[in-house]
Amino acid sequence: MPSRDLDAVFARVAQLRDVVAVDELDGGLTNSNYRVQTADGGDYVVRVAAPSSGLLAINRDLERQNTIAAWRAGVGAPVVAVLPDLDVLVVGFLQGRTLDAADIADPDLVTRVTAAVRQLHRGPAFVGPWDMREFRRYYYSVVVDHGFRLPDDYQDLAARVEALEEAMRPGDEPRVPCNNDLLPANFIDDGDKIWVIDYEYAGLNEASFELGNMAAEAFLDDDATRRLVSAYWGRQSQSKLSRARAWSLLARYGWTLWASIQDGVSDIDFDFWTWGMKKYDSAREELLSPRYDEILTGLGVDD
Repeated sequence: MPSRDLDAVFARVAQLRDVVAVDELDGGLTNSNYRVQTADGGDYVVRVAAPSSGLLAINRDLERQNTIAAWRAGVGAPVVAVLPDLDVLVVGFLQGRTLDAADIADPDLVTRVTAAVRQLHRGPAFVGPWDMREFRRYYYSVVVDHGFRLPDDYQDLAARVEALEEAMRPGDEPRVPCNNDLLPANFIDDGDKIWVIDYEYAGLNEASFELGNMAAEAFLDDDATRRLVSAYWGRQSQSKLSRARAWSLLARYGWTLWASIQDGVSDIDFDFWTWGMKKYDSAREELLSPRYDEILTGLGVDD
């Protein structure tokens, strides 16, 4: 966002009237984020939506409402201002360390991470349903309609993916407030508690998707995934583990389409194709291996 447009934001938000420093933050793939500090010690993030994010089915109104709900749950950043006409959201800056994939796999940290996730899931209700099975179909239609590129054998795997989706439906869980995009960088550890940020894809979903998607984003191995699932549920469960593994597989296959769309439309300097192919290659390998049958069998376990 040009500085003159940021000035327009500053003029409309009382907390930002005496700015002393503005720094662009790294990491936004569908938005631009600026850390803004003020003379009175205020520290904020101005979040500006990217204009190309519409094809990704990001509903900015729902994002704003769910960001407020996460704040009220005590796990999200405090919301300072909402400017819908500018696609701007202003939240408090959270001091702390951004987590990485090794942290999600760390046996000593996973209990604190899953406690933050449970706090979100038990908080005020979010608005809007969210289901990767439906989003995957929507994303595929966007890719086809716009002629975006895909791996050559992407559709060759569709029948196995759809069979897995249908096998999961009898075990669908009650919907809870989910972030739905919990890559490691969306956790911030301030030393006392772990915060959860970035609610672009938030909505009502099942907890096992959240766990499976976390495993997918951090590329967790089986042992780390088992620790994550057991820490969240407070017990070992083969059916819950299999469900999280199934969602991890479906997430990697589905987010490949997200990467294809971004590769076709985004003007952000980021290699979306390589990012997506890393997910696709791991999903493809699993879909064509005995692990796929293990997941299907595990979904039917009654424990």
